[in-house]
Amino acid sequence: MNKLPVSNTTVGEEAGIRGGIVWGLLRIAMGWIFLWAFLDKCFGLGFATGRDPETGAIDFGSADAWINGGSPTEGFLSFGLHTKEPFTGFYSDLAGHAWVDWIYMVSMAGIGILLILGVMTRLAAFAGIVWMVLFYTASAIWPENNPFLDDHIVYVIVLAGIACVGAGRYLGLGERWERTTVARRFPVLR
Repeated sequence: MNKLPVSNTTVGEEAGIRGGIVWGLLRIAMGWIFLWAFLDKCFGLGFATGRDPETGAIDFGSADAWINGGSPTEGFLSFGLHTKEPFTGFYSDLAGHAWVDWIYMVSMAGIGILLILGVMTRLAAFAGIVWMVLFYTASAIWPENNPFLDDHIVYVIVLAGIACVGAGRYLGLGERWERTTVARRFPVLR
């Protein structure tokens, strides 16, 4: 009589491993979303930056690219805000300020890199949540296709999950990072 091989892992352990892989992949995906926002705005890669709105033609490295003196936030803050949002005046007043561009770009790159690597994921996830709340209040408090829920809120939930489960440990450098002296001394950096 042939017997099936017996695994040394329990169903719960296997579910934990699969869950860890899913959280690791979600963390990497969210990191790429933030890092891509930086890369496209920085170099004008033709997705959100460097595409002619009338023809759709891509102008790689266009004048809109941050490295060519373009403002990564001015277009959205000047033209992308929904006029029905209660914070439109506040956000439109930020358009064109270099300090706003720097904060946006450094944080997009930092959040993206940290999430992809799985290092300081709680801090990166919290910073990502702050940005999603800002984007939501700037453009989507009353989404067009749903009474209140849009992708920014879904991203907030995913980022909160990443922070809660310590997703940097899965498919990332989180375990190694958490053993460092600085991470042990300052738990907020885990």
